Amino acid sequence: MRKIAILDDYLDCARTLADWGRLAGRAEVTVFHDPIPEAAIADRLAPFDILCLMRDRTPFPRAVLDALPNLKFLTYTGGTNLALDGEAAAQRGVVMSTTGVPPSALEEHTEFVWALILATMRDIPSNDAGMRGGRWQNGYGRGLCGRTLGVIGFGNFGTRVAEMANAFKMEVLAWSQNLTVAKAAQHGATRTDSLEALLRRSDVVTIHQRLSDRTRGLIGRGQFAVMKPGAVFINTSRGPIVDEAALIEVLRGGRILRAGLDVFDIEPLPPDHPLRQLPNVVLSPHMGFVTEQVMRSFYRDSLDNIDAWLNGEPIRVVDPEIVAGRKRPPI
Repeated sequence: MRKIAILDDYLDCARTLADWGRLAGRAEVTVFHDPIPEAAIADRLAPFDILCLMRDRTPFPRAVLDALPNLKFLTYTGGTNLALDGEAAAQRGVVMSTTGVPPSALEEHTEFVWALILATMRDIPSNDAGMRGGRWQNGYGRGLCGRTLGVIGFGNFGTRVAEMANAFKMEVLAWSQNLTVAKAAQHGATRTDSLEALLRRSDVVTIHQRLSDRTRGLIGRGQFAVMKPGAVFINTSRGPIVDEAALIEVLRGGRILRAGLDVFDIEPLPPDHPLRQLPNVVLSPHMGFVTEQVMRSFYRDSLDNIDAWLNGEPIRVVDPEIVAGRKRPPI
């Protein structure tokens, strides 16, 4: 009988969102709810033939894959997995499948971006904490109408965020290395000639870039230094796109008013991390894509992938270059 490990089911929802009973008699399913330390992955997962991964929550470099002698198949959610060495897995003969991404995911992620923007601009968490502490009106917020939104990265997510900004009657600036004036205008934005020009003019800055060698550390001390004093900074893409130490410095010093963060260098964020101590940060535990609809789709597709592989007819088999992020997925 095959052994399946479902990893990083933080919300204990995998068993309820998909009918794993379909595999009865063919496979034994074990669910891991907490992150496995990298040093312990090999020992914990050595018995398993099949891994079910939730995007790039757990790192699987070559050394870890080489220490999993029974691994034959893995399925992961979403289009890419930056924590998985797809080339090493392929060389080991491991078959890899990915899931689909439900059509609602784009809209739900965009809604979440605006939830963070509104929470930071209107200082909702601070006032909520004040109410729970017996106070009334902890501080005033800022409106969006007439302010400027700067969108860094103008793909599917960035363009949708820009379109919603028009409903708030904001001016929208956009920048990415290959963005054209025409594409920006098509979505109600103005292309800036440089990243720095966008940062100087924006009241709210939001990142929608893929993590790559080109974007790692894109926002650092130099970029924060040219931002408007009192601006708000939002990151729902990937933590390493931003120099986290530099971000902490400007938040402590009051150079920027607040930040809304859903992604971090280390995830889950350590309990003693300095970001947890800053009052001008709205923190979210990487929830941008975590909705019932998306998670249900992810786990059902993962189950279908495993079922198909067990039947000798794997589906949604992926190119190792896509797993590694060197090629874009066809979704």
